[in-house]
Amino acid sequence: MRGWMSGREAEDNPVLTEAAALDVLAYLISAARTQLDEAAEYAPLRLITAARKLADHLAPRATAPVQALVSALDALPPTATPTADRAAYIARLDEICVALAECLLATR
Repeated sequence: MRGWMSGREAEDNPVLTEAAALDVLAYLISAARTQLDEAAEYAPLRLITAARKLADHLAPRATAPVQALVSALDALPPTATPTADRAAYIARLDEICVALAECLLATR
């Protein structure tokens, strides 16, 4: 899939099922509420977890560039936060950002 699809194409070739999209939405909405009572360090953890949920739904039909992005995302431990070793955490997120940029360039 290159570029944006028209409305009709998107209807005929959904990237996510409604159930998968609701899974991600439920996580994002509940994480937003939970974040109000949690330490700020957990915000990146919540966002990466949401990205993983989305990646898990995309992976079965993903192109090679998207698969590479999913692999980069999977390299970050699921419980990683910036509290233990902030510099290492930032470096890992930077690697994921590079993988995302490469994916976007490859699929455009």
